[in-house]
Amino acid sequence: MTKLSKQDFQNLSDFRFRLRAFQRQSEDICKSHGLTSLQYLLLLHLKGFADREWATVSELSTKLHSKHHATVMLIDRCSELGLVERRGSTADKRCIEIHLLAKGEALVAAIAEQHRPELNHLQHDFPMAK
Repeated sequence: MTKLSKQDFQNLSDFRFRLRAFQRQSEDICKSHGLTSLQYLLLLHLKGFADREWATVSELSTKLHSKHHATVMLIDRCSELGLVERRGSTADKRCIEIHLLAKGEALVAAIAEQHRPELNHLQHDFPMAK
């Protein structure tokens, strides 16, 4: 195993600093819209889910790195705010789909738009594979 160089530590430090700055700014943006960061992440993962407009609780738990029951509680709070709703699956009656509602769609779009400048900055500093 090779030893980490000074430059490796500087790169890790810079990355963590930029990441934390992004998270902090995101928290402030979410708060200004009346949401927590986790509520926004739930909406974002629903909107960004590949190939469909909904996700299951298990899929959202994976995306959020959260336990199933914590994700259920988060969905409950977002449902009470009129941001998401549960729907029974037409393909699998055992499955519950979580869908964005119009209010959730509008919020996730507005918040994501406010993240664009910082995201562009991060992409410039740390180019991502496309």
